[in-house]
Amino acid sequence: MLELALYGTLLRFVQALALAAPTILVSLFVTGVLRRLVGQQQTKRIFGGSGWQSLLQSWIIGMLLPGCSLGVIPISRELRRAGLTGGAVLAFALSQPLFDPLSLLYGLTLSKPIVVFTFALCSLVLVMVVGSLWDYFYPDSETREPISPAVQAGWPRMASVLLVVFRESAGASMIYMLIGILGSAILAGMLPHGALQRAMNGGNPWAPWTMTWVAVPAYSTPTLAMSQLGSMFQHANSAGASLQLLTLGAGLNLGLVAWIFVQYGWKKASAWFAMLIVAGLGMAYAIDGPMHPYDVDPSDHTHAFDIYCNPYHLGETNLTILTLARLRETLSPFALAPIVALLGITLVGLLLWRIDPHEKIEAWLERREVSRPATKYDIIIPAPIVGMTILVGIFALSIVGCYAYYPAPKEVFAEMQMVRADAISSANVGDVAKTSHYIGVWDAWTRRLEVGVFLRHFQLSRYQHVKAKILREKLELLRHEVEDGHAEGTKQMVREVHRAYDRMRDSFARELENHPTAAPDAQPVAAPRS
Repeated sequence: MLELALYGTLLRFVQALALAAPTILVSLFVTGVLRRLVGQQQTKRIFGGSGWQSLLQSWIIGMLLPGCSLGVIPISRELRRAGLTGGAVLAFALSQPLFDPLSLLYGLTLSKPIVVFTFALCSLVLVMVVGSLWDYFYPDSETREPISPAVQAGWPRMASVLLVVFRESAGASMIYMLIGILGSAILAGMLPHGALQRAMNGGNPWAPWTMTWVAVPAYSTPTLAMSQLGSMFQHANSAGASLQLLTLGAGLNLGLVAWIFVQYGWKKASAWFAMLIVAGLGMAYAIDGPMHPYDVDPSDHTHAFDIYCNPYHLGETNLTILTLARLRETLSPFALAPIVALLGITLVGLLLWRIDPHEKIEAWLERREVSRPATKYDIIIPAPIVGMTILVGIFALSIVGCYAYYPAPKEVFAEMQMVRADAISSANVGDVAKTSHYIGVWDAWTRRLEVGVFLRHFQLSRYQHVKAKILREKLELLRHEVEDGHAEGTKQMVREVHRAYDRMRDSFARELENHPTAAPDAQPVAAPRS
C-alpha cells in the first residue's frame, strides 16, 4: 500500500510539473516586467488602485493573461509590493488561473457557450463579493514598500528584468509553487484509484461539498479544468461540483493558500478562506439544479477526475516499469523543454543568491550612468510604455498560440492516426490503463480538431460536430467494455469506433475541400459546442 502511494505521488508530481512549467516561465517573466519596466506606481494604476474598480480590473486582467494557480504566485507577490489592497491581489490570484484564450476556446467544444459564460460570471461575482467584504473588514491590508529606482534604458533595463526572473525562480515564489505541486501529488497518492468516479454524480447533494475539499489541494490548469468541466456536463454530473472544480480546482492550490496565510496572517487569511468557501458553496448549490443538463442521459461514473487519484490499482505489480513507461509518455520533447528551461533558470537563480545575496548587481545597474552622450538617433522609450507593450504582446502571443495548440486538420489527423493505433491495440488485449489513457488523448484530439477548424474557417458545420461527437460517444463505450472485461463487446465496439472515425474523417475532408463555403447540407454554427 505504501509503495503504491509513493509511486503514485511521484508520477503525479512529474505530471503536474510538466503541466505547470510553461505558465510558470511566463509568470516569472511577467513579474520581472511589472517590477522593472511597468513600475509600482503604474502597476497600481493599471489594476485600479483601490475600491471596487480594482477588483473588477484585477478580474479582467487576470482573464486576459495566460497562467495557472502556480504561476500566479510570483505575480501576486509583485502586486502586493506595488501596494494593491488585499482584496484586489486575491481577486487577481483567484481569477487569473480560471480562463485564458486557450481554455476558453477549448471550453466551447465541451459544453454549451452559456455554461462557460455563466461560470465566468460566477467567478466575477465570487471575487467581487469576497474581495469587497475582505477589504471592508480589513482595510489596512495593503503594504508600502520603497519604489525601486529606475534603471538606464537599454541592456541594463532588460538585464534587471532577467535578474528578477532568476531571483524569483530560486526564491520564495518557487518554494510556494513546489508546495502546490507536492500537495497535489500527495493528494493523488492518498486517494485510491477511481475513488472519485461516482462522487460527482448528478443528484448527489454532497457532490459540491466533496469537490470543494478535493479541488483546494488539487492542481489543475485552466485547459484541464475545462476538459473536466465538459466531461461532467456530458455525463450529467453535478453542475455545482463543476463550478467548484473551476473556481477552486483551477483557482487554488496549497502553495497559493500557504502564501496567503504567510502574507496576511492566519486571522485575515482564515476569514478570506471561510468567505470564499461559503460564497462558493452557496453559488454551487444555487446553480446545481438550473444548470443541470437534463437533456443528457446520466452516466453512473466518469473518468474525468482520475488524474486527482492514484494512477495505479490496488494489487498492481511491476510499479517501477509502469512508472518509467508513464514518465516517458509524460516527458515528451515538447513537455520536457519547459521543464529544462525552468530548471536552468532556477540553477542560475541559486547561483545568483549565493554570490550576490544583497543584490549588489541590481544596485550597480540602478546607479549606472550613460557612458556616452546621446545622439539624435537615440530614442528613449519610457519603461512603463515598454512594459505595457510587452504585456500586450504576451496576450497577443497567447492568441497566436491558439493556432499552434489547435493545429490544422491535416496535422490533427496525423496525430490521431497514431493514437488510434495505440488505443485499439490496447483495447484488443484488454489493457485497461493504456486503453483509458489513449482514449482520453484521442478524445482531446477530436476537440482540438473542432477548434482548429473553427479558428481557420470561422465556422464549424453541424454535420462535422455531430460526427465528432458520435466518435467520442463510441470511444466512451469502448472504454466501458474494456473495463468490464467483455471480450466480445470490446470487439464489437472496436468495429463501431473504426466506422465512426472513418465517417468523421470523411466529413471533415469533404467539407474542407469546399472551403470557404461549407457543404450544402451542413448548417454552420456560431461556435463549436456539445
